Amino acid sequence: MPVRDIVTWNSMIGGYVNCGNLESAWELLNGMRRFGFMVDGHTFGSILKGVASKGCIDLGLQAHSLIVKTGYGGNVYSVSALLDMYAKCDRVEDAYLVFQRMPERNSVSWNALIAGYAKARDRDTAFLLLEYMEREGVRLDDGTLSPLLTLLDDPDFYELTMLIHAKIIKLGLSSDNTLCNAIITSYSECGSIEDAKQVFESTSSTRDLVTWNSMLAAYVAHNQGAFAFELFRVMRALGFEPDIYTYTSILSACFDDAHLNQGRSLHALVIKRGLEQLTPISNSLMGMYMKSTKIYLEDAIKIFESMDVKDNVSWNSILTGFSQYGLSEHSLKFFRMLQFCSLEPDHYVFSAVLRSCSDLATLQLGQQVHALALQSGFESNNYVASSLIFMYSKCGILEDAQKSFEVTLKDTSITWNSIIFGYAQHGQGRAALDLFFLMRESNVKLDHITFVAVLTACSHAGLVEEGCSILKSMESDYGIRPRMEHFACGIDLLGRAGRLEEAKALIETIPFEPDGMVWKALLGACRSCGDIELATQVASRLLELEPEEHCTYVLLSNMYGHLKRWDEKARVKRVMRECGVRKLPGWSWIEVNNAVHSFNAEDHFHPCFEEVYKVSEKLTVEIKNLEKAINLELICDLGCVD
Repeated sequence: MPVRDIVTWNSMIGGYVNCGNLESAWELLNGMRRFGFMVDGHTFGSILKGVASKGCIDLGLQAHSLIVKTGYGGNVYSVSALLDMYAKCDRVEDAYLVFQRMPERNSVSWNALIAGYAKARDRDTAFLLLEYMEREGVRLDDGTLSPLLTLLDDPDFYELTMLIHAKIIKLGLSSDNTLCNAIITSYSECGSIEDAKQVFESTSSTRDLVTWNSMLAAYVAHNQGAFAFELFRVMRALGFEPDIYTYTSILSACFDDAHLNQGRSLHALVIKRGLEQLTPISNSLMGMYMKSTKIYLEDAIKIFESMDVKDNVSWNSILTGFSQYGLSEHSLKFFRMLQFCSLEPDHYVFSAVLRSCSDLATLQLGQQVHALALQSGFESNNYVASSLIFMYSKCGILEDAQKSFEVTLKDTSITWNSIIFGYAQHGQGRAALDLFFLMRESNVKLDHITFVAVLTACSHAGLVEEGCSILKSMESDYGIRPRMEHFACGIDLLGRAGRLEEAKALIETIPFEPDGMVWKALLGACRSCGDIELATQVASRLLELEPEEHCTYVLLSNMYGHLKRWDEKARVKRVMRECGVRKLPGWSWIEVNNAVHSFNAEDHFHPCFEEVYKVSEKLTVEIKNLEKAINLELICDLGCVD
């Protein structure tokens, strides 16, 4: 162009910003000034928009300096863009300072500040600003209310969500897509799928892809897979082409065998659309196969290995999957592979790997991972600390588990539950109970896992009255309705104490149909109390529920053997054989010189098996001699008493 004016320069700067090329836009800003053109409010508006989208706070500070230097500190357009930039760059305090000094405030500046506090999860300040905004008579719009709705993500905020919804209707904004999408998500996260569905149905003429995705995500979050699949089908029939968010949502609904066929069909559709190499979709496919059954683990591994770009979610998924299925050696092997990548492990990775160290009871390796977590600054993270507590407890080092607990903020139930479980596993029921009461006094929100932990502690330590009292008071005192696992803990508690009749009575009070976990607890109680007749009845019920579960057959067979009822024992073995049920061999691990050795009963594959058996036989002889010595000492003591 032979002649350029300020509009020309601003157009080019705005164009580069809109294309995401902040570097070129900044070079043009400098060139504009070199050629003697004065920057104006439009220039600052564009450049600050680019800075906000890229999060380049250093350039933002330079732009702020230039605004002050050129006298645009009183320009509403420039200062609103400056406020928005600070808010989006997570400098909400600076945004507030800019807001306070604004000579004139409009709805854009109010909305930017509210959005900044919403992003920072400062719920109180965000809603206080809404109150001030209304008091000053500034009109609310979608930019005001949408950020606030993102903060309403818990059942405790259901009534507040309804109030915001009523305000939306009152302002005549109920047909605004942005608000409708936000209110659907908010109702869902507050626990009301019905309200979310009503809002969705009211948008039939104005729905966009985000509306469909919001409702789809709501169904998935509430485990209503059938509705999610039907919604997906209708959405496509109406001509809406699914995007990444659609596929990741619907794939996360395919987590059990009932929906796995749809999941495989979706996998085929992803391949047909050419989307299989998109990392978020590959992660969702991998998660789908990981969350089903172990037989599909190979499919997940194939997807992982075929991915061109693996992010932290990819590694988290594969490591967590290995940990959940007990393939701890694979988890540690893949963690070693991750260390050769450019990605830095995050707290999910450390948590999964530490769980694998727990399963293998590899103390030395666990300590090395602990050192890496400490070096990366994740030691005090709740999830990492929880896994550290679990690992040290499993390895028998309760003191180090307590130290890992002490370095956390202790503001959520995650680490409290882990340390209570740790003391429970070590039979220190009183210490676990003390922690439970301290947790309550610290106003930490208790959850259902907390009660499983404390009931387990009572069971292992024989604190029957304390455990029964806690179980009875769960709903009345803590507002947590007992689940199946809590009743199973209660039955185990009573069974270990020999109170079989009370355990039977407890089952009758369960307000839903008992599952295999509860009946197994009662079967264990029958074994402890030696009641073979009741054990036979319970085992029959269990075999109806879980005919392939080998534990029931083995437990019943051992009880018959202990009572020398050989015919019944042989019958159980025969039924087990006819049903094709095999007892899974138990495995043992031992860590020697930072190497893990694994073997099972009658194992002859380990290169040192002869030496292992020699040591095992020697230990067995020593145990028997020790037992004889203890019995002899008891007899002598009784003789002295007589």
